Amino acid sequence: MERIFAPWRIRYIESPKYEGCIFCDFPKENKDEERLILYRGKSCFVIMNNYPYNPGHLMIAPYRHVASVEDLNEEEALEMMKLSQKMVEVIKKAMNPDGFNLGINLGKVAGAGIEDHIHLHIVPRWNGDTNFMPVLADVKVIPEAIEESYKKLKKYL
Repeated sequence: MERIFAPWRIRYIESPKYEGCIFCDFPKENKDEERLILYRGKSCFVIMNNYPYNPGHLMIAPYRHVASVEDLNEEEALEMMKLSQKMVEVIKKAMNPDGFNLGINLGKVAGAGIEDHIHLHIVPRWNGDTNFMPVLADVKVIPEAIEESYKKLKKYL
């Protein structure tokens, strides 16, 4: 299925791909709003997906560069789950979704866009967010700019 993320999707398609690891490099830059980092924990942080499936789509990743769930230490695994609880609560307050998808894609074959650094996706879902566009036009339209989603979520942190 083709996905259209207007107006920002074309930037991703046409831009050169980031050479490093965003989950390692972005937290070191201390440009949280620019890099869409919503929250920093002790061993993990929360970053919005710049090319979301839905408004409010975010990811939780450890600061440490590890590829798989079995590579997480106890502190990282626990904080990742605790942050997922916190962020579901925040998204509910800020955006009032009808449900969520939470998931970790391990390996390229499983859909991991960045397969060398584990991250947990949280995707808010609304009744009707899958409409006739994907069925008839093979298109997915994202109805809110990433900057607006960032502001909504940041307000509740």
